[in-house]
Amino acid sequence: MKQFEVHEVFPFEAFGLNLAFTNSSFFMMLTAVLTIVLFAVAMSSRALVPNRAQSVAEIIYGFVADMVRSTAGQEGLRFFPFVFTLFIFILVANMLGMFPYFPAPGAHSFTITSHLIVTVALAMLVWLTVIVYGVFKNGAKFLRIFVPSGVPIFILPFVTLIEIISFVSRPISHSVRLFANMLAGHILLKVFAGFIVMMAAGSASMGWGELPGYLAGIFPFAMTLGLTALEFLVAFLQAYVFAILTCIYLNDALHPGH
Repeated sequence: MKQFEVHEVFPFEAFGLNLAFTNSSFFMMLTAVLTIVLFAVAMSSRALVPNRAQSVAEIIYGFVADMVRSTAGQEGLRFFPFVFTLFIFILVANMLGMFPYFPAPGAHSFTITSHLIVTVALAMLVWLTVIVYGVFKNGAKFLRIFVPSGVPIFILPFVTLIEIISFVSRPISHSVRLFANMLAGHILLKVFAGFIVMMAAGSASMGWGELPGYLAGIFPFAMTLGLTALEFLVAFLQAYVFAILTCIYLNDALHPGH
């Protein structure tokens, strides 16, 4: 579990609070800076016939715009910068965590989305945005999200209670889904990577020779390669799922009761 440990890089205390700059802070800052630099470089030419970097940037832009438009409608595009920022931040953070010896404080890579406090902060940001904008735009009509249309009156109180519980629990499901998938994926990779050395060393210690020992490590090595490819896919899918759920929740603020 060492890969998930938070280490202080620059200790600092003020007013009795520990405000140290940690490896988690470093990777959050690195994610933001790297994203800004990559998009600034990609869009620096603004050519009519785009190069590869500009094409990738435009594809990502269009992908997120279509996601927002298809889930929250044309009116939802006012939240495009918010959704785009969340999607890119989570995607880049997930991808940085896939490189185990990325040069960083502590000589280990760090996946910030594998920490619940980070994913909860992002989920709460989305949840509070939905509430604040929903009340600002719709006033008391925002409460219609708890009263679905077309529900028979005799089960309406029960359905309303379920809707309230569902709405309150959104930050939990929204954050735990991202956190659990990234945490479990990295643990699984570490376990199978450890099997390579363990099986090879175990075979050699039993007197089977070096070659059988190496052959014994082939299966966990192949599994590690397959899981690594799968984890890259999961890193993208979790960013996509977090972003599209954000769009669905924002649609409630724009169109309550629909």
